[in-house]
Amino acid sequence: MRFLRCLVVAGLALGAAAEKFEPTWNSLRQYECPEWFQDAKFGIYAHWGVYSVPGAPGNSDWYGRNMYKAGHPNRRFHEENYGPLDEFGYKDFVPMFTGEKFNADEWAELMVDAGARFGGPAGEHADGFSMWASKVNPWNAADMGPKRDVVAELEKAVRKRGLKYVVSLHHSWLWGWFPTWQEGTDCADPANASLYGPKLPETAQRLKSSKGWSSGALPMPYPVWEQVWLEKVKEVVDGYSPDLLWFDNRIQILSETIRQNMLAFAYNKADARGQEFVLTFKRPDFPLGVGTVDLERSRMPEIYPEPWLTDTSISPGTWSWSRDIEYYSTDRLIHDLVDIVSKNGCLLLNMAPHPDGSIPAEQQRILREMGAWLKLNGEAIYESRPWIYYGEGPTETKVGHLADQNFSGFTAEDIRFTERDGQLYAIAFGWPESGTLSVERFGKALYNGEITGVELVGHRGALQWERQALSLDIRLPQRKPCAHAYVFRIMR
Repeated sequence: MRFLRCLVVAGLALGAAAEKFEPTWNSLRQYECPEWFQDAKFGIYAHWGVYSVPGAPGNSDWYGRNMYKAGHPNRRFHEENYGPLDEFGYKDFVPMFTGEKFNADEWAELMVDAGARFGGPAGEHADGFSMWASKVNPWNAADMGPKRDVVAELEKAVRKRGLKYVVSLHHSWLWGWFPTWQEGTDCADPANASLYGPKLPETAQRLKSSKGWSSGALPMPYPVWEQVWLEKVKEVVDGYSPDLLWFDNRIQILSETIRQNMLAFAYNKADARGQEFVLTFKRPDFPLGVGTVDLERSRMPEIYPEPWLTDTSISPGTWSWSRDIEYYSTDRLIHDLVDIVSKNGCLLLNMAPHPDGSIPAEQQRILREMGAWLKLNGEAIYESRPWIYYGEGPTETKVGHLADQNFSGFTAEDIRFTERDGQLYAIAFGWPESGTLSVERFGKALYNGEITGVELVGHRGALQWERQALSLDIRLPQRKPCAHAYVFRIMR
């Protein structure tokens, strides 16, 4: 019997050792960003949830927090349209979130039309409402609101079309996101704690602290709350097997143990499935090397040695639908994509569905225009890699969190470079009125390689070109082959 017990113990030890990733930073640095992500370049996700219902002007996805803040425009909007807080709280929008026009196949088909290679939903935003059939969170879309497992429906629709599946999670924000100390509101009712989070002092809402997150200046999450956070991640990983799991920032408020356990769980599950898995995070929530870096409304100023991601929205002002929503131009979004790809990055673009679940016509137009451009010019984007230089031109990249909100876009003089299977591409953001495009980087003084020809994607026929000491001068044809940006093959 003693021998058998030893065999059982040894077997358990071997079973545990069979898992590739242990919950330590050194072990988690075994993570490698897979080729599919480096090849895909472009994905689409959607902020759609209870916060979509009021559609208040401005940054509407933060409505649930701002409606409880005295003096905030969302508070005034709420009282004018829905009444005082003691009569109508955020939870009362849940029955109004019916999603009667939500069609996962239509969403996924639009992603395909836009040229996206990966896509999916925001699984849980900061408001504590899960968009899947959660067993640990009673406030979920399968049991309330639309009474549909949105994450499951989109998984099926996205994968049916050959796209990789994405789920984003923002639920670390639930710790102190709602002003739960305000008596007289439904936030202060312990019965609603699963939606609003536990009652906390005001300091829990502070987004930054000069003393740091773990100094005691801010109340750190309770172990029970951290465990629920972890269980939500496990539900998504176990139930829907996302190819890319995206995390919003503020995860640094969680204990190191919980963060390590989460990563080890997700990586081991993917490894057991033989899945090439991507996990993205915002610095400094995790150490470098344990996942793929994501920048919100921002980008790298130069070529970054590791693959990275930018997440941004189709709107400069909001992530979810609002009554006054404005949109970036197709030009701007394509230029952003090209710039990001030239620096070894990928773009995850957010769309903002209407509260009823439909995609507004203007968003569809913009996304399909991006898709038309990629259908013609995708050879310079998909499966490409950075060249020695990312590009040239007068525009300086703004850096830092949300830096793109103060970025007016590129100029017609900006050019970006990519390379694919040895083929070099120059992507011009403008069409010079002079009829000649000059690319300085390929002048004889800066590039000593041979150039045998120049072709314009979408144009039939040869182009005239001349190589000067300080530039490669390309004579443009009379007609543009497309709109938005122009891809030249530099033959070597």
